[in-house]
Amino acid sequence: MNHDSYDDSYIADILLSVRTIALVGASPNPARPSNGVMAYLLNRGYRVIPINPGQAGKEILGQWVYARLADIPEPVDMVDVFRAPEYLRSVVEETIMIEPRPPVIWGQLGVRDDAAAARAEAAGVRVVMDRCPAIEYPRLVA
Repeated sequence: MNHDSYDDSYIADILLSVRTIALVGASPNPARPSNGVMAYLLNRGYRVIPINPGQAGKEILGQWVYARLADIPEPVDMVDVFRAPEYLRSVVEETIMIEPRPPVIWGQLGVRDDAAAARAEAAGVRVVMDRCPAIEYPRLVA
């Protein structure tokens, strides 16, 4: 897939179909973008599960924090990545090892790695990169 641009219908379909989101790189700091996006998604009715090894066993915005995707005790529909682009490949590798496999990986603004996206897509995972669901949701869904 070409990740230079996305059809609005592709993005909208993802936002309307997912219910549970694992947010990799979640921060307890309200000044951090990941915290604001997490709050936004929670307020839109999504279940958001924060992933942050340094915060594991604590809560962020009232949600229990896990160290790794594999630690989440329930299926997730989307993995939202708030990490530097060079970490996207390792998040993809971790995601495709999970059963049941999350059907979507979403790289936040500035998070793009075409080789990692190709690896995810080869495993049957839909990919969005360099976009923010908190920007796309009001544009396409609300």
